[in-house]
Amino acid sequence: MKPRQRKFVFIILALVALATATGLVLYALTNNISLYFTPTQVFNKEAPQGRGFRMGGLVVVDSVQRQADGLTVHFSVTDTAKSMPVVYKGFLPDLFKEGKGVVVHGKIEPGGVFRADEVLAKHDENYIAPEAEYAMKQAAKERAKVDAASSVSAPATK
Repeated sequence: MKPRQRKFVFIILALVALATATGLVLYALTNNISLYFTPTQVFNKEAPQGRGFRMGGLVVVDSVQRQADGLTVHFSVTDTAKSMPVVYKGFLPDLFKEGKGVVVHGKIEPGGVFRADEVLAKHDENYIAPEAEYAMKQAAKERAKVDAASSVSAPATK
């Protein structure tokens, strides 16, 4: 083999190795990325179907129901605009409480229920995830617009 052919083969092998490494890295990243969505976005079907993601908001007051097995818990998460039912089987964190912030990781089931495989409670009563805080502010603005539009009274008729 001539030196020129050897260089060409070496360059081709190096490009194939680089493409393989890049493909493996991208494949690993796509399996480990966990996107964050609000209950409103999940309700509007903006969240991926059949794939795990995170959803955050506040635990709806009086929504926590524990099953007889002691591990399965049903509750709802809200961003003050929409609520999503969540089912979790396992031990809840000590800071998990109604009306407090929570981030759950899992998938949407066919019935529209979020099946969580991990529940994370906020660590401090003053902390809220920036994404959740932004989503809650946006939901409050939208709710204010709807309230303002519905409070406009129709003209009185005689």
